[in-house]
Amino acid sequence: MSDKKMTTSRRNYLKSLMLQIAAGLLEAEAVEAEAEKARYMEENCPAPQFLVCMAELTDLCKKLHQNIERIDEERYDMSTKVTKSEKEVEDLKMKVVELNGKFRKPVLKRVRMSADAMLQALLGSKHKVSMDLRSNLKQVKKEVKEEDKDAVGDWRKNIEDKSDRKKMFETNKE
Repeated sequence: MSDKKMTTSRRNYLKSLMLQIAAGLLEAEAVEAEAEKARYMEENCPAPQFLVCMAELTDLCKKLHQNIERIDEERYDMSTKVTKSEKEVEDLKMKVVELNGKFRKPVLKRVRMSADAMLQALLGSKHKVSMDLRSNLKQVKKEVKEEDKDAVGDWRKNIEDKSDRKKMFETNKE
């Protein structure tokens, strides 16, 4: 065997060391985030002062509402910036994929399956759908025209009707 392979005990020992270091880093990060949160709260949210006068209470409420509106506006602006940047990142990823031009069409396997079996596989066993398309077709009966037989027999009558029409057109032209 080659010297590059590591024994399982060595690999497990290194993995446990990495996990211990990562756990320590996560704990330190959590403590740091908590300290940052406390610092932010001290800066932006001073300790409440208990006021007795009604006018002072209304002023305090107005200030709080103004702060809430300002913070909501900032939050909305930040969220729109984030969504916009996410869309840009997604578009750039798509452009990179298009520029690489390494599209591979997967080789499809031929599957011999009836339409009923395919629908049953797609929809599940609960739904019963039949693909018998001919059962849903409308029945149409052909009618035999008897007028054609009579019209063919009396050809003189047809000629006389056409000559009357010809006379009618000739009189209209004058």
